[in-house]
Amino acid sequence: MRSVLYVVWLYGAVAVVGLLGVPFMLMSRSWGMTVIRIWAKTALWGLRVICGVKVEFRGLEHRPTGAAIIAGKHLSMLDTIAPFVVLDKTCFILKKELTWLPFFGWYIWRTKMIPIQRKDAAKALKAMVADTRDRLEDGRQIVIFPEGTRSEIGEDAAYKPGVAALYRDVEYPCHLMATNSGQFWPAHGITRTPGTVVFEFLPPVPAGLKRGEFMSEIKMRLETASNTLIAEQAEKSK
Repeated sequence: MRSVLYVVWLYGAVAVVGLLGVPFMLMSRSWGMTVIRIWAKTALWGLRVICGVKVEFRGLEHRPTGAAIIAGKHLSMLDTIAPFVVLDKTCFILKKELTWLPFFGWYIWRTKMIPIQRKDAAKALKAMVADTRDRLEDGRQIVIFPEGTRSEIGEDAAYKPGVAALYRDVEYPCHLMATNSGQFWPAHGITRTPGTVVFEFLPPVPAGLKRGEFMSEIKMRLETASNTLIAEQAEKSK
């Protein structure tokens, strides 16, 4: 029942905050980001109060404050909400279908997120790199999930080549964000289990690595750090 109540809270907050924020969204992109940040904080507050799921951020000394690329482990929808709380100019690379949703789509458009159409992979990759360059010039923190979609805990998910293309073409270091989010907010379903979700920023991977070395490095570091967080919280739950 708590999980069902939280779903009502989460999407109710989308409607309420989204509608109230429309006048501000129309004023400027920065105001649109502020509205999203308010909604994200509301979502995390409800998650803690209703479901007993706390969210903790670690490694903030490694959190980028200017233009950056961030590769994150993707275990839960929560991964697309929490970063807004601690990043100044969050910009997600996301599937184009989300732009068609009420409220979500409005803010995705106004805040210049980067939607991609997966059907034409080559064309989508070229557009994604071009849009990323544009957003980086505006000081945005580009968040990409190398797995492409949410994976289950313990799954050996394949890392897609999009992140390697960005890393190669824009020549920026790649920051990393590990998490255990799926432990308490699973990839699928509405069940939320009490516990502590941790998002941990890791030291960035320097620019200039070859593609194979880069992909191996980010997968090893993200999987190792995320699995460590999962094991830590599992031990606390005993």
